[in-house]
Amino acid sequence: MHYNCLIIDDEIELSKMTQEYFEMFEVSCACVSSAEECKQFLSENTADVFLLDINLGNESGFSLCKELREKYDTPILFISARQSDDDVLVALNIGGDDYVKKPYTLSVLLAKVKVHLKRLEALKNRMADPSEKAPETSAFGVDEATMSAHVEGKTITLKAKEFALLACLYAHKNTIVTKEQLFEEVWGDSFYSDGTLNVHIRRLREKIEEDPNSPKWIKTIWGTGYKLEIPS
Repeated sequence: MHYNCLIIDDEIELSKMTQEYFEMFEVSCACVSSAEECKQFLSENTADVFLLDINLGNESGFSLCKELREKYDTPILFISARQSDDDVLVALNIGGDDYVKKPYTLSVLLAKVKVHLKRLEALKNRMADPSEKAPETSAFGVDEATMSAHVEGKTITLKAKEFALLACLYAHKNTIVTKEQLFEEVWGDSFYSDGTLNVHIRRLREKIEEDPNSPKWIKTIWGTGYKLEIPS
């Protein structure tokens, strides 16, 4: 069977509550409580989005994330009671798309999942209609429908948070965007660490820059923030 969302969490009551809430809004959902159950589930079923806890009894969600990334491009949103910046950075560095701290608000978590589902639907529609042309772009542009960037003739698919960050920089192109402004507009919270932002900036540069160590597009404004430079 196919599901919109797979929850991988050993807090079974919380998983069931999340599942019931999601299904009220027509987001199909399944739950497993261990890494082994997850792998067994995926041998017989598919899912559009993974919600993954870090602590899975005696198992690690980090290890499972690495295994999943070897086989799937599916968005992975970590859901964890662990609050440290180190945990957030590890989660993002090994392939996580987002990090949601417990206790989470069901409506906010659902909104995050729906962002990914909307993107997947747009990609499916684009692929189903080969006659549909990509939008006209200049040397640099962004496409909200498919959460992609168009850089000098190349289309680059981005993860949701990467796209949100680039879209924010693009909306303020050729001007300095402070770190605080990025946290507010992209994460909705000004209390994230610089490390979280640095991870996402690095991942963006690795995808859109010819030389990430000498960026042409995303410039660091030391002590202040970043600037997306697009020649007029």
